[in-house]
Amino acid sequence: MVVTGTNPNTLHAAKAELGEGAIVVASDAGDVAAQHTLAKTVGQAFSRLDILVLNAGIVDMRPLEKWDEAGFDRSFGINFKGPFFLVQALLPLFASPASIVLTTSINAHIGMPNTSIYAASKAALLSLGKTLSGELIGRGIRVNAVSPGPIATPLYNKLGLAPSELEATAEALKNQVPVHRFGNPAEIARAIVFFASDETPYAVGSELVIDGGMSTL
Repeated sequence: MVVTGTNPNTLHAAKAELGEGAIVVASDAGDVAAQHTLAKTVGQAFSRLDILVLNAGIVDMRPLEKWDEAGFDRSFGINFKGPFFLVQALLPLFASPASIVLTTSINAHIGMPNTSIYAASKAALLSLGKTLSGELIGRGIRVNAVSPGPIATPLYNKLGLAPSELEATAEALKNQVPVHRFGNPAEIARAIVFFASDETPYAVGSELVIDGGMSTL
């Protein structure tokens, strides 16, 4: 198993939890060159790759008039460009059969204010999943997507909001979810394992929305 990230603290925690059998690599998901370096690391450690989960992402919420080119490029770099070139770099390593699971978002389907670039980047990733599912199935590689709604992760703490603003945002989000709560990361992880496993050999180009019913409203 190879796990990547950029935060030294979370990388250390992942190593401690997963044990010596896991390879933990500091790698910037938005850096194309880093994707090729990561692919070399994976290739040196393993003779083949059975499962790839593309889960790295950022949420940068701004009204339309506040966006600049640097922010736009950063969001698309991490949420779409980096994952695209990582799949490309890893392509020679995939086994047959193999599975790629993309973490997209319900924001690809709904019109939530201030999420224009985030939603567009996740919609691009979801579209890529459908395209690659047709392109790669002949090589024995299934590509599917999991689209979460609001999930209780540290992601929201990175929005730069004051504690009172963060609490108000969280409450507003919960009010848009019919089950009136945030999702648990384990609920998303189980869906990813489902797509990645041999339980879903007929799932190709599929999307599993796990959002507590938010996108049905």
